Amino acid sequence: QVRLVESGGGLVQPGGSLRLSCAASGMPFSSYAMGWFRQAPGKDREFVAAITRAGGNTYYTESVKGRFKISKDNAKNTLYLQMNSLKPEDTALYYCAKPSSRAYVPARTPGEYDAWGQGTQVTVSS
Repeated sequence: QVRLVESGGGLVQPGGSLRLSCAASGMPFSSYAMGWFRQAPGKDREFVAAITRAGGNTYYTESVKGRFKISKDNAKNTLYLQMNSLKPEDTALYYCAKPSSRAYVPARTPGEYDAWGQGTQVTVSS
């Protein structure tokens, strides 16, 4: 049974930084690309970033490019999201997710992921 557990969220001022972690178990972590998504109140869940299984390629939604960095430590079965220069519009519940296929290029739509963590809240406010 796949289990994904996010941590690292919190309250931060605009311009601040946070590092999210996602500990994975019950799956061959090194065999899958992984993704981060977020959902703000009243909005749909949206793609944030994804990374190929060995970490060689990364993908970002336009609004976080240059500010966020996704990484993957296969030895520790852990996915990370380093978030810098945070803005109030980054406020959301952040989820890590496992795609349903082992495709090299990770998907960007929530429907193509079959395992999710419980989420970690990120609030950017002064």
